[in-house]
Amino acid sequence: MSKNLSAAKKNQISIRNRLRNRIHKSTIKTLTKKYRASLKNFTNSDYEYALSNLADVYSKIDKAIKRGVIHKNSGARKKSSLARAMKDVLQ
Repeated sequence: MSKNLSAAKKNQISIRNRLRNRIHKSTIKTLTKKYRASLKNFTNSDYEYALSNLADVYSKIDKAIKRGVIHKNSGARKKSSLARAMKDVLQ
């Protein structure tokens, strides 16, 4: 346990931020799994559904980048892999 007050406060803030960041990362992972699952059973009628899932994941990734939860290159890499998955299914 920290002896001075500022170190104890810093510890509380880091715990709060870690929990907050974990929510964003978990949401991104969940939406990514949902999107990839929609690509597994892909038919032409599911195209709009897959696109809406892709838009949701992109939005969450962009918000996480804006809030500093993930690095911008990491977000770009995630978005690139999702786009590549869509491209592979369409070909």
